Amino acid sequence: MTLEITVRGSAAVRHPAETAAVTMAAAVEGAEKAEVFADAVAVQEPLCSQLRELVELGAVTSWSSDQVRVFSHRPWDESGKRGAMVHVARVEVDAEFTDFERLSGFLDYWSGIDGVEITGLQWDVTQKNRRIYEAEVRKAAVDDAVLKAQIYANALRRGKVIAEQISDPGMLSGPPGDPGPRLMAKLASADMGGAPSLDLSPDEIIIHVEVDARFRAE
Repeated sequence: MTLEITVRGSAAVRHPAETAAVTMAAAVEGAEKAEVFADAVAVQEPLCSQLRELVELGAVTSWSSDQVRVFSHRPWDESGKRGAMVHVARVEVDAEFTDFERLSGFLDYWSGIDGVEITGLQWDVTQKNRRIYEAEVRKAAVDDAVLKAQIYANALRRGKVIAEQISDPGMLSGPPGDPGPRLMAKLASADMGGAPSLDLSPDEIIIHVEVDARFRAE
């Protein structure tokens, strides 16, 4: 009688961070709407100018500044009453760095400039290398599934397993198993406060893959 074996294989690799995506904003508030917008643009201009220079130096692969928000609100005062109208202007800036030493200096400088907000920092590997790493991990996940299936077959005194189906988690035909994550990447974040001179030490990027596989053994 043919034995059917269904298993889930998994594998993971760790790679040093290769890119850092920074999200920032030139953000200014005040009593005059036109004035706060002009001030935000005045902050954005040298910021973007430096990013252009960093692109030429090869430290930044790409950057953009394509989101603008201008809004007004009346904040509540301590007595619970509405205060005077406050106008806010925000111009968002995103950049991807590959030179982490220059990134540290860039953040160290701009974090001390009035009107600049640093809102996020995400580490990753390059898209080109991610495809290479994922291919390697998928093969390792398949190898893990084969090994698991063969261990089950050996325990039941069966022969060599033969693959019949393989898929991303939860996609095998027949009764579905518990769905699992197809791909997970750990993106470390940086602690950007407290130090007089910023020293970034990103965690490694973890690329994890799972596959479902069905085998038969005689």
